[in-house]
Amino acid sequence: MAMMRTEPSSSTAPQFEIKVQSRSRDNAVYPTSSTTPSSRLATVTGSFCGGEFKRWAPWLVPAFVVANIVLFVATMYVNNCPKNSTSCVARFLGRFSFQTIKENPLLGPSSFTLEKMGALEVEKVVHGHQAWRLITCIWLHAGVLHILANMLSLVFIGIRLEQEFGFVRIGLLYVISGFGGSLLSALFIQSQISVGASGALFGLLGGMLSELITNWTIYANKLAALLTLLFIILVNLAVGILPHVDNFAHIGGFLSGFLLGFVFLIRPQFGWVSQRNVPPGYIATPVKSKYKMYQYVLWVLSLTLLIAGSTAGLIMLFRGVNLNYYCSWCHYLSCVPTTKWSCDTGQVYCQSTQIGNQLNLTCLSSGKSNMYIIDNTSQVRQLCAQLCS
Repeated sequence: MAMMRTEPSSSTAPQFEIKVQSRSRDNAVYPTSSTTPSSRLATVTGSFCGGEFKRWAPWLVPAFVVANIVLFVATMYVNNCPKNSTSCVARFLGRFSFQTIKENPLLGPSSFTLEKMGALEVEKVVHGHQAWRLITCIWLHAGVLHILANMLSLVFIGIRLEQEFGFVRIGLLYVISGFGGSLLSALFIQSQISVGASGALFGLLGGMLSELITNWTIYANKLAALLTLLFIILVNLAVGILPHVDNFAHIGGFLSGFLLGFVFLIRPQFGWVSQRNVPPGYIATPVKSKYKMYQYVLWVLSLTLLIAGSTAGLIMLFRGVNLNYYCSWCHYLSCVPTTKWSCDTGQVYCQSTQIGNQLNLTCLSSGKSNMYIIDNTSQVRQLCAQLCS
């Protein structure tokens, strides 16, 4: 999964199963007509008893997938490559054809179109008072390959979590984590646009990790689950050091989801059955309190850190703070330069001369020039980026 500045890269996280340790002897549920242990009720729907929890029917995550696909189709419709560009890929698709591979190797729209549709651009957020871009950018994708990888990850991770915890908690975890990823990205990457659901997806991974920690005592295969999850997280974060991948969105989403997991995904740690969930003819004898003290501590600490971090981040963003000035090495978290690629993310500039509908562009960084036939001046920025790429 990858939140992209220009060229997203993703990896799909596999599913894995975690067994819950049975603690049925902590429960005391007897029918009113008998007090013998052999008459115990082993499982009560909706309550923890013998290691089982209520299973939810997932619908929100599939709805998120559909929404992302619909928005991508709408973005391609607005892009209309044949009208706004001199050359396109799969031109037989008409206005749904893609920008050239050189401009967008992921088979998608131009950066100008993504910006128009709500991509994260710090200049517009800070000076244009368009804070809504911190949310809208997580529903946009840079290309077919980008959306395919992210939606597969969302299906594999999100549906399982929604079955376990319900649509309310997982929906909030997804959206807030996406916002956290956008916020950290905006504080570090201020020269390019960013799109993608990867910050929200990393939030789901972070939530899975904190859920394992806060509910540690009820799991049987703790170490295997922890090592598997850490491996998945590290592999996906490692992908973020490639150029044009917004790893700050990954990190911000992961940290947000990790903190939210302690708040939203807490589970009872003792055998406990609510009387309202017991079938007629049975009584529930409470054994212990539902939660342990360390869960309450983690809940309060995580919520405090999340609110304080988000508030401080928003204040710094709207004051125009660039965190790269305060952390000289942090840019390596998003891109590590090698002999194979460069991490230069500077903006491109062109000198233009227009006579009628004929536009002559010269890229100031490379010296390349070309003549274009244009219908409106909104195409100039897109053509300049294409010429200098």
